[in-house]
Amino acid sequence: MTQKVFFGFDVGTSSTKAVLIDANGQLLNTTTTEHTVTRGEHGLVEMPMFVWWQEFKDLYRALIGGQDFEVIGIGLSGMGPCVGITSLEGIPIAPSALYGVDWRATDEIQKLTTRYGKEYLLHTYDSALTSQAGGPKIAWFQQRYAADFERGVRFFMPHSWVVWHLTGEYTLDRHSASQMTPLYRPETGEWDDSMVSEIGGKNLEMPRLGWSNEIAGETRPNPEIPELKGGIPVIFGTIDAWAEQESVGATENHHLFLMYGTTLFLIANTDRRVRHLSMWGTAGTRKGTHHLAGGLATSGALTSWFRDLTGATGFAQLIAEAEGTPAGAHGLLALPYFAGERTPIQDADARGALIGLTLDHTRGHIYRALLESTAFAVRHNIETMEAAGANIQGITCAGGGVKSDFWPQIISDVTGREQLIRKYTIGASLGDAFMVAQTLGVASDINEWNPINHVIYPREMPIYNQLYLDYRQLYVSTKDIQHRLSRLQGQMEPSPQNPVSPSAAPRPRAGRPYRR
Repeated sequence: MTQKVFFGFDVGTSSTKAVLIDANGQLLNTTTTEHTVTRGEHGLVEMPMFVWWQEFKDLYRALIGGQDFEVIGIGLSGMGPCVGITSLEGIPIAPSALYGVDWRATDEIQKLTTRYGKEYLLHTYDSALTSQAGGPKIAWFQQRYAADFERGVRFFMPHSWVVWHLTGEYTLDRHSASQMTPLYRPETGEWDDSMVSEIGGKNLEMPRLGWSNEIAGETRPNPEIPELKGGIPVIFGTIDAWAEQESVGATENHHLFLMYGTTLFLIANTDRRVRHLSMWGTAGTRKGTHHLAGGLATSGALTSWFRDLTGATGFAQLIAEAEGTPAGAHGLLALPYFAGERTPIQDADARGALIGLTLDHTRGHIYRALLESTAFAVRHNIETMEAAGANIQGITCAGGGVKSDFWPQIISDVTGREQLIRKYTIGASLGDAFMVAQTLGVASDINEWNPINHVIYPREMPIYNQLYLDYRQLYVSTKDIQHRLSRLQGQMEPSPQNPVSPSAAPRPRAGRPYRR
């Protein structure tokens, strides 16, 4: 008997995941494929757009091929806000620029901020211009690919790129649009036509807007995926952190979602527009919802770097070693700014640090100190959100970092706050499937799909209060040194492990599209 299922698909920074969920919310199957991003000179962090569609085809075949399933809804999400520029026919002209970890548009941010002023931008668009904003990256591409922009271009994010391939509809959800600052006006919920023309030119075609859980279109038969039937509803989708928030039900007002991924990400739900110069005010995934968001530049990326650097067999080994060390890592303090930092310090030239090292410290001590540094960063973000007017009354978490309670426990101890963990921490792909199922009237409540598993309770750890103050002071005291070292690094040859990205190489001749 054919079984009706929902297909959820999410493009992450280091991997892409797909899930199959039945009409009762039961997880039937999941599959993942890994990929890499390119980190180049001048702050470029990018990925070829063709990867996103290829991975959809591969994972769809892997889960549907040869099985007696009928897919009745498709939900999509992806890292963002990314900016991938194509011709009007959908031919990419360059690799896509990733979200806030990509710092390429520093000059464009400065020029636009100087012209309009931080306060005007903040109060009009709910965010100041930072590396997270998509608008300055549009300007960056426009300056370097002027001939392509003159002929006419479109822009895509990972999920909207797949929506277009599936349905032929050029769309973007309003949440993602609200991170294209300053191209979207929160007050009207529509594109700011005058700003679009100024930044992207008169031939930048803007996508049709909708809410994340609304139907963007239906699939068309595609010879590239014989398993894909026509007529399947596809939602607009959204950026991965917001889809993951849906997967664990962290969508109520005055709640915070904490995503443990390649980067730690925080989303505070509010009943009104809330702003802060160093944070990101955004529209929600559903009509009438608002968020204040923040994100670290590293977290999972930092733990992976340390695992590979020290030759650990896996995270279980590192966690076991760190569990054998005391809170405070025996007087060892770290700054997690190994790729600059996003919120709340917004400093591309910040750098990581370890202070207090002695010959008695072990790998376990250092790993604990790195995890504690991310916890201090989370506390810094939460305090900044609350100072801006967010009222945080509860935290729900998800992501790869919650497979063990060790890291979440450290963050609860440092912040003094409980964290709720649900049965499934699969991530955004589950939220994608839930949103489309709910829209089609098959699912009503995330508790039916993903019930609460357990709660992490904070423990009294006085040492963390002092170390947090030291953490805040360490950045201030060493900021100038960090910046000098960053400039020195910029003068050095890239290592074989961190090659110059294609975009740092000479540009293609004007009018000649990027080829994969």
